[in-house]
Amino acid sequence: MTRPLPDGARLLRGDRPIEGVQVIPLRRIPDERGTIFHMLRATDTHFTSFGEIYFSTAYKGVIKGWHKHQEMSLNYACMVGRVKCALYDDREGSPSNGSLMEVFLGPDSYSLLIVPPDVWNGFKGMADPMSVVANCCTHAHDPARSARLDPFDNHIGYDWAVKHH
Repeated sequence: MTRPLPDGARLLRGDRPIEGVQVIPLRRIPDERGTIFHMLRATDTHFTSFGEIYFSTAYKGVIKGWHKHQEMSLNYACMVGRVKCALYDDREGSPSNGSLMEVFLGPDSYSLLIVPPDVWNGFKGMADPMSVVANCCTHAHDPARSARLDPFDNHIGYDWAVKHH
């Protein structure tokens, strides 16, 4: 049985969430001095390995994607602004092949998004002037071990526009 998706995550296509994708609510510790945003600890059950950590900014309306990595898992968290993450599974033999998901990340939906290897993903900045996403990935980035697609002209068929529900 599949676990229900947490708030801020939706299955848009397919009959099950993408195999290996996890959305894990993260701890915030606010006080009068500011807020601590936890992201990932070596003692977390979902921690596998450390390759590098980097921070990516996305201006409002800018799309960073599509891309996928051969061995590397991504661990995304957004502490500033808000991003709409889209994920698509076209892995041969995957039980979730064809599934398409959206996950919203930001301080008001503060979660860790784990993207397994070979899953197409990207994100769109939704905050003005920008959003900041941290990625603590399992391997050092190697462009030769990744693939990219145009955000609009591809086989995925995802619409990055705002959806008025």
